[in-house]
Amino acid sequence: MLDEEFAHFVKSPASFEESYFAADQLYSRKIEHIVYKDIVACTSDTPIYEVARTMAQHKVSCAFIKDEDHIIGYVTDMTLRDRVIAQQVAATAPIVSVMDNPIVSISNQAYLYEAVLKMFHTKSRYLLVEKEGKYVGFLSRNRLLSEQGQSPLVFIQSVKLAETGDELRDKWNNVPEIIHQLLARGVNAEIANQVITTVADSIALKVIEKVIKAMGEPPAKFVFMVTGSEGRKEQTLMTDQDNAIIYEDKANEQREYVRDYFLKFAREVSDQLNTIGFSYCTGGYMASNPEWTHSLSHWKNNYKMWIEESIPENAIKFSTFFDCRRLYGDQHIIDQLKDFLTVELRKPNERFFAFIAKNALQYEPP
Repeated sequence: MLDEEFAHFVKSPASFEESYFAADQLYSRKIEHIVYKDIVACTSDTPIYEVARTMAQHKVSCAFIKDEDHIIGYVTDMTLRDRVIAQQVAATAPIVSVMDNPIVSISNQAYLYEAVLKMFHTKSRYLLVEKEGKYVGFLSRNRLLSEQGQSPLVFIQSVKLAETGDELRDKWNNVPEIIHQLLARGVNAEIANQVITTVADSIALKVIEKVIKAMGEPPAKFVFMVTGSEGRKEQTLMTDQDNAIIYEDKANEQREYVRDYFLKFAREVSDQLNTIGFSYCTGGYMASNPEWTHSLSHWKNNYKMWIEESIPENAIKFSTFFDCRRLYGDQHIIDQLKDFLTVELRKPNERFFAFIAKNALQYEPP
């Protein structure tokens, strides 16, 4: 229990001054100034039992897998439990057959808060530390959180553990107090925005996963994307829903069934988010509006029409694209839309660009 990986379980509670200092350190210290562990690595053809033995000798819960000089994956105690013991895989099998990936890394010049946020975003428990293009060590989530046990960002983890809509609503109602603590310490607005956005993303992901579990697997690949302030990761406490759904094109006989599924899915997600505290968009720019849930080909036609039929309202609709980012689903679908628009925007259309510029100038920075 005194191993640093688990020390936070037995540490005595910090005083107010200590916790205040620890939280401030999260935003002022860089990763290069904390102790991270040396990389323990094995080749891809190493037998599983040898990797486990190496992890035990070095007292680490994670080992990285190399192919020549490149790290291609990793294994953890949980990997050995879930993919080896539970599946009754032979301990003599090569480690590459059970390893996890992808690799998640962070610069040694990044701040601690960036490392914590990255772990939450990627759902990774381990980060490789990169210095001048080379991996020089790794950090575990337990290692970071044991140092920052009093940090408001630990609150994000409690959001991920919430199971019911009531719990998620309570978590969202607690966010103003978390932000008040951050601002009282002089944390800048960008960090506060990132914390709010990360909490909002975590809640929305919980809702999406819950709805899919209730409705069954989607009949087509899709992406649930967020736009507006959430898309820019500039979310504030007084926020409404700005989202959309793009699903892959299907054969004619399946088209109606696929559309019905995603419209029902969008309404359910939107209703639950509204109950939690993310109000409906008064302008209707959300997936529960049938105009904002469509197939990829339909979205392409929409954007093409908005560009060619240049009117002020279409410029406003088009401008949402600049803020969109994937929250859940297949990133490749958004990439296809971006590739299509890259071609379309190269065509001369002064009237359309004038409306886009005029729309941008309507918003004065506060």
